[in-house]
Amino acid sequence: MTNAPIPETFDDIDLPEPLLRGLAKAGLTTPTRVQQQVIPAVLSGADLLVSAATGSGKTLAFLLPIMQQLLDRRVAQNSPRVLVLVPTRELARQIQTHFMAVGSYTRLTVEVITGGENRGHQISRLRRNPDLLIATPGRLVEHLEIGEAELDELQYLVLDEADRMLDMGFAEQVLAILGHCRRERQSLLFSATLQQRGLDDLAAHLLRQPRTLIMDVVRAPHPDIRHQLLLSDAFEHKRQQLHWLLCNEPADKTLVFVNKRERAEQLGNWLIGQQQRCAVLHGELDQPERKRVMRLFRDGRVSVLIATDLAARGLDVPGVQRVVNFDVPRAGEDYLHRSGRTGRAGEQGTAVTLVAAPEWNRMQGIQRYLHLDIQQRVIDEWPAHFSGAPRRSKSRKRQQGAMVKSKLAKQAQAKPKDRLRDRKNIGKRRKPSSRPGIESGFEPPKRRN
Repeated sequence: MTNAPIPETFDDIDLPEPLLRGLAKAGLTTPTRVQQQVIPAVLSGADLLVSAATGSGKTLAFLLPIMQQLLDRRVAQNSPRVLVLVPTRELARQIQTHFMAVGSYTRLTVEVITGGENRGHQISRLRRNPDLLIATPGRLVEHLEIGEAELDELQYLVLDEADRMLDMGFAEQVLAILGHCRRERQSLLFSATLQQRGLDDLAAHLLRQPRTLIMDVVRAPHPDIRHQLLLSDAFEHKRQQLHWLLCNEPADKTLVFVNKRERAEQLGNWLIGQQQRCAVLHGELDQPERKRVMRLFRDGRVSVLIATDLAARGLDVPGVQRVVNFDVPRAGEDYLHRSGRTGRAGEQGTAVTLVAAPEWNRMQGIQRYLHLDIQQRVIDEWPAHFSGAPRRSKSRKRQQGAMVKSKLAKQAQAKPKDRLRDRKNIGKRRKPSSRPGIESGFEPPKRRN
């Protein structure tokens, strides 16, 4: 297979005129590096295994060539020709938005099937036989099992953010969906990392002699994001620091990440009480409420969105100027996906992390893992008593370990001596008192005359 020349503009890809008009309307003229590599590979007909970081433009990288071939091969159909499987509802809506933008001058159709929505309405949409179907695995399996969805005419199958899908436990559902798919198809698997546990097995079931494209090293720092760190003392202290940032360093859109739903609600209610235009997004919200919250944030009617990691992937809102990690993420990949919500499409962004003493070691590990250049700063009005724990070297740990062993050895030697001292008077009689009963604490009554 010969390598196709790398396109420098979308005109070099020889896209159909309706797609070029849609790209021009969206203000897109130059493909990203991922798009330059993936689009020709898809057009060649090969199955692909692609590692691409979030925010790299991978959505259009698979949408554009697939849409081109759908336009070139218009046929009557009784089921979708393209299936895109995604882990979250937010990512599904994001892909639909991209499809509608670049396909606005075509007659191609798209539908979204995710959990949390009315199943009757979804059945009606499935009966329209859209060209492209975007779905989350769990809800699609339900429709396949009752015969309301068919994939007999499928030409393209895309798994987007497959590593996240495995994290969320969708492996069995994905394999069940593969059993319903047409065997003669082109399959594409996109993942932020190729080291995810279980990914090799999934790729073996999905792909046939795939080409592997590693487009972005996941651990490489994003060139358009500044990373900052603020030391904090406790939850209340973090709240005040966040409030100071919102008041004194205003941004059109600030995305604040926490690790738990309860924390999101608590922080959101407090910020609203401080007269901040704030909304909360987490997994317990039903679909209409999630849509309402995202619409408020996207339209700028609220400037602060408090979210759990559910929103870290698949949430694509233009103009997010700042991401705040109110809680330090649980892993380096989580930090990468959180911070990737800003600094998109060539814009500059800032990622600020508030670090308390119990979170220091975890943050240090993330910094080393991602090779981050982090600016440590101080808010004069809200300084922290916590000054940051020094990083312990291996030699220091060995010295401490030797000291502990030495101390334990001394204690072990001291214990037998203590026991010997305790045994010295065993079996010996005490010297009787001159007054009977004194030793037992009992004194016999005096005899009466």
